[in-house]
This record gives sequence, C-alpha cells and structure tokens, in this order.
Amino acid sequence: MHSGGHTVSAWGATILDATGHRLSSDEKTFLAEADPFGFILFARNIDTPDQVRALCDEMRSAVGRNAPITIDQEGGRVQRLRAPTWREWMPPQTLIERTGADAAEALYLQYRIIASELYALGIDSNCAPLVDVAGPETHAFLRDRCYGTDAGIVSLLGRAVADGLLDGGVLPVLKHIPGHGRAQADSHLALPVVSASRAELDASDFAPFKALRDLPMGMTAHLVYDAIDPQPATTSPVIMRLIRDQIGYDGLIMTDDITMKALSGTLPEITRASLDAGCDVVLCCNASLHDRRTVADAAGRLTESGQRRAEAALAARKAPDEVDIPALEATLASMIAGQAHV
Repeated sequence: MHSGGHTVSAWGATILDATGHRLSSDEKTFLAEADPFGFILFARNIDTPDQVRALCDEMRSAVGRNAPITIDQEGGRVQRLRAPTWREWMPPQTLIERTGADAAEALYLQYRIIASELYALGIDSNCAPLVDVAGPETHAFLRDRCYGTDAGIVSLLGRAVADGLLDGGVLPVLKHIPGHGRAQADSHLALPVVSASRAELDASDFAPFKALRDLPMGMTAHLVYDAIDPQPATTSPVIMRLIRDQIGYDGLIMTDDITMKALSGTLPEITRASLDAGCDVVLCCNASLHDRRTVADAAGRLTESGQRRAEAALAARKAPDEVDIPALEATLASMIAGQAHV
C-alpha cells in the first residue's frame, strides 16, 4: 500500500456488491472507475467454492489491488454460506445458552472455523462481532444474534468472536456502533427511536464498543437516540463525534447498508449525509448498477483520515495461524453436547 514512503492515492469511499455469480462487463468497468475500498457478498453471489473464488478474483482485479471482501456470516438466520456445501451454524444466542460458562471458548472456536471457510474462498472480512446489548424489548430481527444482556459479558464474548476471526486471517467488523440493542423496530424496514438517557446508554449500550475500540473496522447503527440527537446515528455528526471522542473508536467506520428503510432521502443524499457526519465509507447493497454509480459519484474518495484508517485496517490482516480444523470442530461439538445434557 506504500511505495517509496508515499501513501497511495485515496480509494473510493464505498463498499459495493455485485448482481450475480460473476461480474458483468459493465460492472467491471464501473468498479475500475469507482475503485471502492472494498466489496460485500450476499447469498445471490454464492454458488460453488470455485465460483466464489473466481468472483473474489474478479472484484480484486477490477480495482487492481487486494481489496477487502466482507460477508455476513454470523450463524443462524444471518449467514450467506449454507449447507450442503458449507457448514450450518446455530444462532450465537443459542450457542451461548448451550455452552454456558464455556461460551467464550465456544464462540472463539465457531468463528475460527468460520474464518477458515471464508479465507479458503478469498473472503477476508466478516461482519461480526455484533455487540449490541439485548434488552427486554429488543426486536426479534436482532435478539437471537445478540450475545447477552450484560455489557461486560457481551464485551468478553465479542472479543472471543473477533479473536477467532483475526486468528483465521479474517478482519472483524464491529457492529452496530454505538449500539442497536434497544431498538424496537427492524431498521431494514423503519427507523427505530431509542429514548434511553445518555447515562443509561453510556453504562450499557456504548460500553462494549468502548471495550473493543481497538478493532479495525466498525459498522454504524441506523437508529435515533433522542436523548442525544434527532438525526439517525449514521448521519449524525453528534453521534459520530461521540463514537470518536467518548467511545474512543479510531477504526474505519462504514455505514450499515444505506438502502435500508431506516434512512430517508435519495441514495446520493444519504451518502453525503453519512460521510459529512463522519463515516469513512458508505455500504451500498442490493441496488441497481445505476444506483451504485450515483452512490460512488456522491461518495468520491476517502478523506485523508479515512484513507489512514483504511490502510490501518488492512494492515491488521494476517495469515491464518496453523490449526487442525477437524479437531476444533470436534471440541466445539463436545462442548455443545456436554452443556446440552446438563
């Protein structure tokens, strides 16, 4: 990323996806021009291992560098790689309940194995850990993806997830910063409004993000904290300053998908509002090629600070440590079975 001590020119301030199993010629041309920081894959992009590897190669070839490629592979409802080709994973909440006091080790093992699956395909990032603190009214779309109701335990388990991914050569994406657990609406469909006080948020919701503030990348929450600012967190300069200054997070911040219904306005308007608020890159998913072009045009290039964070995030990539994956699987299975019979 550096040559002769000089920083590379800034990459596009976007993370973009593809329509299908391979890039079309128009997509290749567009991506070469837009030069997004990275890419994201969805179920529609997944067929066979060879096909996924070829798509990852095409994406990187389009931008001429080893750009990061991320995916949502949490387990349970939120996983893009599925049986019979890949492993099926129980939701994090279920794994935690079944393994009890061994939950941190179990999560580490599960995400270390997930990392091995991803890395073998050319995928080097995963949108996890999710350290939103669950509460009694957490919406169903999020509840079984959460690690618990206690901020300290959530922080501990989130660290285990991140370590499992990093040891497997996969960059974790910390989400949904600075905390989505109190949301009573699905932000894919509507804008949640959280009315907790700043003191309550500091003590619980924000705490795991502060504990994990050293992780290289984070993803925003699309919701309003009305005790702090009436704007959605993703487009709120007030919340972004809180994330940087009070939580102390200096990693690369990407938006959650800007096509989600929680955010209003045109895609270019949302793009600019997010970046102007302080996000580093915009995540745009499930959009037409025309809409992806408008987002890339509106986003432009990473700021100087954004480029610094982007390069620092990529510098955190490392080769996987050497492990016996079947042995890890056997250990995890015995842990789950043992707790299930207690």
